[in-house]
Amino acid sequence: MNLGDYDLNTLKDGFLYDAGRKSYACLLCGKQFEEEEIYALAGRFFTAGRAVREHLERDHGGWFQAFLNMESRYNTLTQNQKKLLSRLAQGWPDQAIAKEAGVSVSTVRHQKFVFREKAKQARVYLALYECAGQLAEAASSSGERPGAELRPVHDGAKMVDDRYLMTQEEYERYLKNAFKSLEPLRLEHFPVKEKRKLAVLMRIIEEFQAGRRYTEAQVNEALAEIYTDYVTLRRYLIEYGFMDRTKDGAVYWVK
Repeated sequence: MNLGDYDLNTLKDGFLYDAGRKSYACLLCGKQFEEEEIYALAGRFFTAGRAVREHLERDHGGWFQAFLNMESRYNTLTQNQKKLLSRLAQGWPDQAIAKEAGVSVSTVRHQKFVFREKAKQARVYLALYECAGQLAEAASSSGERPGAELRPVHDGAKMVDDRYLMTQEEYERYLKNAFKSLEPLRLEHFPVKEKRKLAVLMRIIEEFQAGRRYTEAQVNEALAEIYTDYVTLRRYLIEYGFMDRTKDGAVYWVK
């Protein structure tokens, strides 16, 4: 899941509404709730919109805590800041928070002030950015040439630098040069240059399903179909933050 791909309301809710399919999808596990269905949970019956909220609470312990502690390059809060937000969400008074953290009440109130000001700044930035996007779209529809479309940066990226400044056109060209076939996916050579390497990994990770857990053998088997040196592919998928694994390497998943 890439947090940067969702709008503000979706991020606040913890689920995505698909108007075309008329369904709600949990952002944590992808479970679908069809709008025309009625769902039974713990002896009670819910519409899809209510059911997905109940699902987040019952099966995931609530969206807020999962969202707060989610690993993402967009979540730049420190552990202390996360804990403070968690306590504020639980309704703790300033004095209790200060006592637990071993700081003064004024320090807690200062951090609350900083949170509020950063939220205001973020709202203004978001409004300006979305206005600029709407104007650019209007200019494009009127016949003016749009700017180059940049590829999105995956949420697990460990260090974002110039490698990620890649247009859609560049991406497609790199794939054409590196792969013998895209359907089925067959890699001819693994690039040496970092940006080309990144493009190849972007395409390969699409062969894996988000939310699913894979054994190392399953990952190896899938990658071996793409390229003979599957060990190198597996290593770079981890290194570039496309996949993660347990400490013993037994279980893998899309990050």
